[in-house]
Amino acid sequence: MKVIILAAGEGTRLRPYTLERPKCMVTVDGTSLLERQLAVLHACGLDDITLIGGYRADMLPSKGITIRTNPRYFETNMVWTLFCAEADLEGDIIIAYGDIVYSADILRALLADDHDIAVTIDHDWEAYWRARAENPLDDAETLKIDADGNLTEIGQPPRSLAEIQGQYMGLMKFNAKGIEQLKSEFHRARDGGSIRGKPAESAYMTDLLQLLIDSGHALKAVGIHGGWVEVDTVSDLESTVTHKRLRQIARAL
Repeated sequence: MKVIILAAGEGTRLRPYTLERPKCMVTVDGTSLLERQLAVLHACGLDDITLIGGYRADMLPSKGITIRTNPRYFETNMVWTLFCAEADLEGDIIIAYGDIVYSADILRALLADDHDIAVTIDHDWEAYWRARAENPLDDAETLKIDADGNLTEIGQPPRSLAEIQGQYMGLMKFNAKGIEQLKSEFHRARDGGSIRGKPAESAYMTDLLQLLIDSGHALKAVGIHGGWVEVDTVSDLESTVTHKRLRQIARAL
């Protein structure tokens, strides 16, 4: 099982903490987000790790880790970053964002799922979002799941809480068949000029996931209930909820 961590972005909403370091290298209580995520991966026996950097990629740790780079990090988004490591997209792969940290229990639940494509979904997202923002709809996205537990919609601006059955975390798993589906849909859409109305360079990961759904591929929702953090803003970094959850995750390793 390979792990690919997307860590190319500038982290502008975390300035001044990201003025001289990539987002994943921002520290909480003296330990970087990346160090914390790597500790969870190693605790679950995952050591084949690739980091895709961009902004200040020179600061990424390289010992025992494969480093790829997105030289256009300043003008592209997550999907483009992922495909800067297309040569590594073979076999069973976990893809994770670089600004998240999750518990070993969450990772084990994802590893235990045997579907072609599995996406972790937080069903207890609302309390967490309310701790991060006055209006949870401001930074949330739609997410709908059918009776079989498959995603039917992801990544759109929500009009109400009823359109959100969970929140996407930025942590997913593909087996060899699923990763081929991902690559095929990416190339088909890119060659056609857009991914859900956006140039391939500008597409979000949720755009590519929705494209997979719309093309008839099954994306299994792996439901979890808290136990993770996203550090996207200065407010997130300084939040007591962030510090508390990170301590809980570390203690459980």
